[in-house]
Amino acid sequence: MEEFHVLQVDITAQSRSDFGKGAARRLRREGLVPAVLYGQGSELVHIALPNHDLDLALRKSHVVFSVSFDGKTIIAKPRDIQREPVKRYIEHVDLIIITATEAQARNDEAVADIAAAVAAAEAAEEAISIAAAAGEFDEPVAEATPAE
Repeated sequence: MEEFHVLQVDITAQSRSDFGKGAARRLRREGLVPAVLYGQGSELVHIALPNHDLDLALRKSHVVFSVSFDGKTIIAKPRDIQREPVKRYIEHVDLIIITATEAQARNDEAVADIAAAVAAAEAAEEAISIAAAAGEFDEPVAEATPAE
């Protein structure tokens, strides 16, 4: 069986509330690509991704995005990429959310490790914020960073 490596790309997205052709064109003029983020049991989230970072990442065949927006980080992989037919620039991207259990069920160890690391970092941040709110720390707490 051929071995392949999954490339994890950290990308910062912006939430968007404007929809339609005009809104999409405005985003593209600003250097952003309209995208949607969805998965089983989760609501559809409309986001905008930086065009340059997205284009560089999608040149690789096996890529997983760590999408950060609105204070959350979600692991997702590209499901559908729409390109302009002549110039081939990216017009729209559909990203599907990947959970650690879903990646394990598919025997995708690399993606499972990435999803588990992000979940652990989010749990640590939540525990620190709860402890800080309860006054359990005498000194300010440094930002929690995921282990690599």
